[in-house]
Amino acid sequence: MKKVLILGATSAIAQATVRLLAARGAALYLVGRNAANLDAVAKDAATRGASQVAQEAVDLDDTDAHEALVERAAQALGGLDGALIAHGVLGEQKACERSWPDAQKVLHTNFLSAASLLTVLGNRFEAQKAGTLVVLSSVAGDRGRQSNYVYGASKGALTVFLQGLRNRLAPAGVAVVTVKPGFVDTPMTAHVAKNKLFASPGQVARGILRAADGRKNEVYVPGFWALIMLVIRTIPEGVFKRMKL
Repeated sequence: MKKVLILGATSAIAQATVRLLAARGAALYLVGRNAANLDAVAKDAATRGASQVAQEAVDLDDTDAHEALVERAAQALGGLDGALIAHGVLGEQKACERSWPDAQKVLHTNFLSAASLLTVLGNRFEAQKAGTLVVLSSVAGDRGRQSNYVYGASKGALTVFLQGLRNRLAPAGVAVVTVKPGFVDTPMTAHVAKNKLFASPGQVARGILRAADGRKNEVYVPGFWALIMLVIRTIPEGVFKRMKL
C-alpha cells in the first residue's frame, strides 16, 4: 500500500501502523476525531519518512459525510490503493445492558459507520480493479460472551460484512483483510488488568502490514488467538451458557 487512507488514525494501533507505513515512504491521509492528536500523528509521520501526509478531523459516526471524505482523500493523494479502518469504541457492557442508547452507540461506531465506509471504499476499489482494504475487527466477534456481548456483536457483524464484501470484490482483484486482535495494551483497555495474553500496538501493527502485504483474508494477531478462539467456538452452547466469560 503506497497511497493509504487511515481512518481512526489517532488510535494506538493505527498510530503504530502509521509509523511503519511512514518508514516505507507511503503517502498518507489521516482521519481522526481529535484535531490536536491528529496533528501530532501527522507531524510524526512526516518526520519518519512519509512521502506525503494530509489530515482531516472528522467524526466518523457521520455516515452522510463518508463519500465526500473518501473523495477528498483520493484527490489529496492522487488516488488510493489502500485503506485501514481502525476506529472504534469498547463501550461499557453494564451500561449497554441498562441503556439502549449506550448500546446503539457501540453498534453504530463499530459496525454501521465501518460498513458505510467499506461500501464507499469497496465501490471505488472495485471500479479501479485494485486496492487493499484492511479492517480491525476483534476476537470478541467470534462468540458472544456475557462480559462484552454488545461490543462482540458489533465486531461479529463487521466480520460477517467483510466476508461478504471479500466474496464480492475478489473477482475485481481487491483484497479485503480482516484483522482480529486479541487483548491489546492501549488506552481503551487501560482499566483492564494486564496479563501475558496482551499484545502491544506495535505487535498488532506489524501483523496488520504482514496481512496486507500478503493479501490475507482473515488473521488473528497475535496468531495464538486462532487456537484460543477455535476452542471457545467449539464449546457446546449448553455448557457455554453456564460459563463465566
